[in-house]
Amino acid sequence: MTPWTWDSSWPAPAKLNLFLHVTGRRADGYHLLQTVFRFIDRCDGLRFSPRNDGQIVLATPIPGVPPESDLTVRAARLLQQASGCQRGATIHLDKQLPMGGGLGGGSSDAATVLLALNHLWQTGLTRVELKRLGLSLGADVPVFVHGQNTFAEGIGEAFTDIELPPATYLVLQPAATVPTAAIFGAPELVRDTPSICPADWRPGIGHNDLEAVACQRFPAVAAQLDWLRRHAPDAMMTGSGACVFATFAQRSAAAAVFAQLPPGSAGWLADGLAAHPLATL
Repeated sequence: MTPWTWDSSWPAPAKLNLFLHVTGRRADGYHLLQTVFRFIDRCDGLRFSPRNDGQIVLATPIPGVPPESDLTVRAARLLQQASGCQRGATIHLDKQLPMGGGLGGGSSDAATVLLALNHLWQTGLTRVELKRLGLSLGADVPVFVHGQNTFAEGIGEAFTDIELPPATYLVLQPAATVPTAAIFGAPELVRDTPSICPADWRPGIGHNDLEAVACQRFPAVAAQLDWLRRHAPDAMMTGSGACVFATFAQRSAAAAVFAQLPPGSAGWLADGLAAHPLATL
């Protein structure tokens, strides 16, 4: 087992939505969803340095994102408040996952901050308590704290864990940043897809209800998805976009399609994970 310490590089993996159905909408405006989250081995990396002044400092701010609104800083301060911890930390973020890509990068970063600093500060919160904190930061944060590939329902916080077969994913990154709020706020979004029972779901079942809206509003997403579907008919968008992906049982098959990627296109291969790297922390 990895001895996680202040010297460690802490992973914040991406997720893929293997399907995503919008089944309704609550009175408060939150959408009701059904989806399967799959962690992949494409990750951001975080390092932490202890501070005795109680301050939370982001040493690697993202251009255009004020540190006080960055999810990593907010997660650390929320943990301080919830636990009464007087210690601080400097956060170093090695950002590899694109913003607005539908891969959950910011949510994953926040979850890793909660898990790492809860361990390093020895604040002693349970994973259930950390998930509750995470939900106040964003609907996708709890699944990264939860740490298992899972069938999610509600607003994304009710989990039924599942085992998924090994797979390699070809992920394409269109030249677009898709704002989640714009997709969920679209009047043409389908919001009444019938619910399915988690026990009945199998890989290949379902689609992404957000995909049609994103493709209509962001032609780059539609173009990349069209190209990928010529090689893998089951390709789909993840989350609210912009990234699209195809699933392959063999890495060699994924690599063969990846080798045909047109010049100027961005993408990568990633293997599915059996669980989040910090699942046993």
